[in-house]
Amino acid sequence: MTDPGRSAGPARPARALLRRLRRVFFGDVLALVYLGLCAALLVWAIGVPVVDAGEDASFAGVVPLLATAPVSLLLFGLPGGVLTFVGAVAGGALANAAVIGWCARTLRRGGRPDPAD
Repeated sequence: MTDPGRSAGPARPARALLRRLRRVFFGDVLALVYLGLCAALLVWAIGVPVVDAGEDASFAGVVPLLATAPVSLLLFGLPGGVLTFVGAVAGGALANAAVIGWCARTLRRGGRPDPAD
């Protein structure tokens, strides 16, 4: 017998995908720390030219791009302005966080198989 409150439609695969993405991006402390660091660097890089118009302010955007390389460097080549910069840093941070989380889970697991696969 099925629960009348639960639908058997296409929402289940979407929920499973969201659960898996949440596990990949936010399932490990190291990945969360990395995402927080990248967010702080992005806020700093956007705020430095506004507060300090000195000589070094123009290079503030390089730091978050290098922290989220190589994906951010590929995405930064797209046409656009500030939104391209923010998108490149965010995309690079998410890709690197996924790799960091995967590496951390693999190292913690040792030789045991992954129960999620």
